[in-house]
Amino acid sequence: MERATVPDAGAGADERHGAARHTAEFLRVKALAERGVASAQHQLGFMYVNGQSVPRNEELAVGWYRKAAAAGFEQAQYNLGVMYQKGQGVAQDHAQALYWYRCAASQGYAPAQYNLGWLYAKGQGATADVGEALHWFSQAANQGDAGAQHNLGMMFDGGKGVAQDTDAALSWYRRAAEQGYARSQFALALRYDGGQGVARDPVLALDWLRRAAEQGHAPAQFNLALRFDKGQDLAQDSRQAVHWYERAAQQGHASSQFNLALIHDSGHGVPRDEGVALAWYRRAADQGHAAAQDNLGLRYEHGQGVERDPASAAHWYRQAAAQGLPAAQYHLGQLFDNGNGVDHDPAQAAHWYLQAAEQGHLRAQFDLGLRYEGGVGVAQDPARALDWYRRAADQDYAPAQHMVGVLLERMEASDPREAAHWYRKAADQGHALAQFALALRYDSAHGVPRDYEAAHFWYLCAARQGHARAQFNLGVMYAAGQGAQRDLLEAHDWLARAAAGGVAGAGAYLKRVSTRMDAQQLEMVQGYSQEAA
Repeated sequence: MERATVPDAGAGADERHGAARHTAEFLRVKALAERGVASAQHQLGFMYVNGQSVPRNEELAVGWYRKAAAAGFEQAQYNLGVMYQKGQGVAQDHAQALYWYRCAASQGYAPAQYNLGWLYAKGQGATADVGEALHWFSQAANQGDAGAQHNLGMMFDGGKGVAQDTDAALSWYRRAAEQGYARSQFALALRYDGGQGVARDPVLALDWLRRAAEQGHAPAQFNLALRFDKGQDLAQDSRQAVHWYERAAQQGHASSQFNLALIHDSGHGVPRDEGVALAWYRRAADQGHAAAQDNLGLRYEHGQGVERDPASAAHWYRQAAAQGLPAAQYHLGQLFDNGNGVDHDPAQAAHWYLQAAEQGHLRAQFDLGLRYEGGVGVAQDPARALDWYRRAADQDYAPAQHMVGVLLERMEASDPREAAHWYRKAADQGHALAQFALALRYDSAHGVPRDYEAAHFWYLCAARQGHARAQFNLGVMYAAGQGAQRDLLEAHDWLARAAAGGVAGAGAYLKRVSTRMDAQQLEMVQGYSQEAA
């Protein structure tokens, strides 16, 4: 292998100028290095790369590492590999990194064995080779290298390059965890929490989680915060939740930043502060957290804590929608639907509704049904409209259940009992249009047996919600004593409401009822009218 030329450490003007600043230790090491002592050459390289007693100079560090490495000094071979891998003081070259790691690894140097395994695992400097990765991780792990032990645990856990073996995975995780390796401590915590390969043990899970969190492992801090937040396996403690979320968030953990935003937004465990919430939403959104981007979009759309800016809302919705977040896709569709912050574009609205609907977003499914029913942004297609209404209806969305009933009624070959079934489901949830439709069916024996009492009940439910036609029909039933005891005062009251609601014929029917009332009843009606006025 070609050896790099190392500049004469005493020849440069800068170095002559700085000689006075060099410590006795540096001069001693330098003298030994120049005499060819490999350990001193390595130490001198280390001093240059870290700026220890000498100005930092990665190029000179590489030169001295190379001399020591060529002499077979394993630590220098390893550090030279690191310089090539990172491109420090030399052009990045994974093949050279692999070569020098192998030199050191073959001498039993565990850190080099670990890095060599990593390069083979990632296919850097050589074709990816899981077998080689397993071999070198094993070499390092058996010498107690915690990172290698953790990686072996992952390989046995996932069956990568070796038969899947949960017991072996747990054994390696435990060996690394007991050395204080945070990632393995976190892995053990998750397994005890979920009972994966071990009996579920919330106490042990929490213990390992705390150990990893206290070492600064952000995912462990986030999970510990979640437990305090929800009171899972320990007493609920909002202050502790905020503490651990903040520790993880300050490390850039996006989900912790988002949860902190939610906490400050709601005032859960902390004084409510929209400004702080917005700052955390923005930090998480800038890292690509889709839910944070969607929340930031909502704030710009509605001017919550920021100046209203629909164009910025569209920007953030797009970011989250491109990641597949259904809520953001739906919100973006609404902007296109209304021409809010973007050009009005029914086709684009339908496109984003479809993206969200296919992921089960209830309102997107319903709105897509509306568009296929009306041919807005898509070709009119009653069958597809019914399909999307059904999907939303299956999620117990009352307006969709009502529309399933409506579309079934329009189909000649449909079973009226099925329409009545969907009307009943929506009516039970308080949907006034469905209550009225169901009442009509009991009134006329359409899809259900005739039942005037049931008709009266559902007319009453819809009428109380202000449904004018239901008020008219209820008034007629009270006047006729149909489904309820005859009551002209009730009839007059409901017919008057229907007439005020503009129902054709309600005024005339009201006059007919008035002619059938005695003087006392008319006086009571007039009294009610005066009170209402």
